[in-house]
Amino acid sequence: MPRPSKYHQQVFNKCGYPVVDVVVDPYVVVHLRPHQKEGILFLYECVMGMRVSGQFGAILADEMGLGKTLQCISLIWTLLRQGPYGGKPVLKKALIVTPGSLVKNWRKEFQKWLGTERMRVFAVDQDHKVEEFLVSPLYLVLIISYEMLLRSLEPLQNLSFDLIICDEGHRLKNSSIKTTSALSSLSCSRRIILSGTPVQNDLQEFYALIDFVNPGILGSLSTYRKIYEEPIIRSREPSANKEEKKLGEERAAELGRLTGLFILRRTQEVINRFLPPKIESIVFCKPSAPQLELYKKLLNSRLVKCCLQGAAEGSPHLVCIGALKKLCNHPCLLYKTIQDKSSGAGCEERSVYEALAQLFPHDYSTSPVSGPESGKLQVLTKLLVAIKERSPLERVVLVSHYTQTLNILEDVCQQHGYKCTRLDGQTPVAHRQQIVDGFNSKYSSDFIFLLSSKAGGVGLNLVGACHLILYDIDWNPANDLQAMARVWRDGQQRTVHIYRLLTTGTLEEKIYQRQISKQGLSGAVVDLAKKSEHIRFSVDELRDLFTLHENSDCVTHDLLECDCAHTGDPGDVTDDNFGPRRGHRGNKAEKNISMSELMQWKHLPMRQDWDDPFLQPGKEYISFVFQNMTNSLEC
Repeated sequence: MPRPSKYHQQVFNKCGYPVVDVVVDPYVVVHLRPHQKEGILFLYECVMGMRVSGQFGAILADEMGLGKTLQCISLIWTLLRQGPYGGKPVLKKALIVTPGSLVKNWRKEFQKWLGTERMRVFAVDQDHKVEEFLVSPLYLVLIISYEMLLRSLEPLQNLSFDLIICDEGHRLKNSSIKTTSALSSLSCSRRIILSGTPVQNDLQEFYALIDFVNPGILGSLSTYRKIYEEPIIRSREPSANKEEKKLGEERAAELGRLTGLFILRRTQEVINRFLPPKIESIVFCKPSAPQLELYKKLLNSRLVKCCLQGAAEGSPHLVCIGALKKLCNHPCLLYKTIQDKSSGAGCEERSVYEALAQLFPHDYSTSPVSGPESGKLQVLTKLLVAIKERSPLERVVLVSHYTQTLNILEDVCQQHGYKCTRLDGQTPVAHRQQIVDGFNSKYSSDFIFLLSSKAGGVGLNLVGACHLILYDIDWNPANDLQAMARVWRDGQQRTVHIYRLLTTGTLEEKIYQRQISKQGLSGAVVDLAKKSEHIRFSVDELRDLFTLHENSDCVTHDLLECDCAHTGDPGDVTDDNFGPRRGHRGNKAEKNISMSELMQWKHLPMRQDWDDPFLQPGKEYISFVFQNMTNSLEC
């Protein structure tokens, strides 16, 4: 570790202890990769107050799979045993706060990298209470969930922790919530936030995270808004003049320089060379005939027309958007929702769903396997058959953002005799790591792991599978990226296949296009899956969302105005925003679609011969595929 400066010695070594080297245990170092060593150096400098005078916090915002847990374990183990002044340890006790589903995972990681003979950690669960930690001198590290922290706050406030680490710390993006207030009440200045998906679209949320790890460094919220937030947001408005844009850019750069001293962000690229190859396919699935008919009926309904005319009161457009998403997954999802809402919802909402109920035939069957009513389900069925036949020893992670959709997928697995295991919001937290470990075991007989991405999916390592299928799409691209990172990460030994299924020409394509558009403060789409009162769409945006492109094989590819003959040749790209390219007519620039990455991928239309051993059997249900292969540089 770096030696402290003379100024640091004057402030923190007033007793005049000899300055000694702090060295990470070779037992751990042998397992560290270059970017992890860099991360440990960064965290050490931050918590020692070497980077910002009077501040001891840090945000490690590495993407998933880069080993944030290992970096923190290395830091804790080092500082519990060593220090720069006379070798006196910097830490006496450390607190790790994490989502409930990851408490056991943290304990397991400590055992993996340090072994039980070096250090014992105390993980709070149903059988091990905080009170045991309070009276035992054997434990130096406490691992606790956010929920248990709130329940045990009073005894914890009587303890003195020297370091607090908040895993999945983006949940602290609101400084007024109980969790943030509880953590702030603990007397500890060394604070680290870990987040693979840092808040990037709301500058007030960004302020909340910064103010938690380094209180006061950005001043008061009102000062921050005046100096940074308001000029930056104003500069991004379409009506902003040159002076406003210049000021906004200057303030954004200044904010970046200041926070860059204690925020470290690395992407998947730094570890790609250590991983096996990955083949990623974005599969556009033809809607089935019944699906298409229902979709058109819904778009032509009085409800949608009222939304497009701006005459509808309340939030019926959200109901329609939700209906279209369910319809893309499987019509029976919409039908079941209509039945539930028609009887149990309020008067206004019930009238909305009663209108949708008229779109279905009277003898409609709610069984997902009763007929070919979902284009994506047809592709999925063929894909699973192909994987099972060609690679009988390989396994599949099947992901959905919705529990109801997982129910359908589980029915399909049972119909085809596929043995599967499942993890969703109803799975007890205490059992989740056991389920993951069982699936990853080479002795597992499960073919499919059904995963709800929004319940317990964060941080889970599923390298026992080398195929991952993302059945539906979320407004927030971070949720999809997290889901797809389950299998392509440290520990994976085989070539990974990832499939994203989208229904051609529908709302799902529009959501995907928004995911890869340059929007917000960082290029990420703001999570629209929040409380309905926070969601706003203009009439033009609704008109775009409520448009069916029935005659297109892939609207996303149409927007590229691609002249590369679908070979994956990047061709003549004019700029990141993909305005009209040479030799093309039309004004696609107004779409503001940034798809330069897709231009590097293979473009595979259904009418052209292509041979993917897993997708080929379902080709008749596929209209278009974007495909890309990431090769590893080292193995």
